[in-house]
Amino acid sequence: MTDLKLLLDLSAALHQHLCPRQVLGVRMGLYAGRLLDLALPQQDKRLWAFVETDGCFADGVSVATGCRPGRRTLRLMDYGKVAATFVDTETERAVRIWPNPDARARAVRHFPDAPSAWQAQLEAYQIMPDTDLLNAAEVALNFSLRALISRPGVRVNCAVCGEEILNEREVWVDGRVCCRSCAGESYWRPHDPAWQRENSADS
Repeated sequence: MTDLKLLLDLSAALHQHLCPRQVLGVRMGLYAGRLLDLALPQQDKRLWAFVETDGCFADGVSVATGCRPGRRTLRLMDYGKVAATFVDTETERAVRIWPNPDARARAVRHFPDAPSAWQAQLEAYQIMPDTDLLNAAEVALNFSLRALISRPGVRVNCAVCGEEILNEREVWVDGRVCCRSCAGESYWRPHDPAWQRENSADS
């Protein structure tokens, strides 16, 4: 079994401190490995993790599982929840894990003399049994994981802006291949056209 303390030390090194949400992330990742019968942290890309919030929790999940954005095996689903879904890409089994609603109260009962509830959580989350700390349920994704993973080396250029699109994320609009921004799904909008002209590589 992977050493919990070692993983917590690795997570703490990313933040220069350790907090309860990091512990939850690490514990969830390790629990997922047991439920899916996978050795973690992984060296390959068999496991994918979908975390439902960012910050310390996501780093804890990443350290425990080996799932990382840079390896395209960790995705943020920004629901504002300390929860994650783990998917075995070979068997397509998926399990969602989240904290037991009573976890905080149980932590205080484990360490009633702790100087704060936060400190009680930090200590208790490291020793509480999985089933006291966490809830888990098998789930199915509402989208194709194969389509999300895509194929290596696939790239096209947007017919509108000319930028390259990777991983089959293009859409078709009026018979033209477009990036999602040019198709109207952008999370940003132009602010200062003059600045863009001055700083564009093809200006």
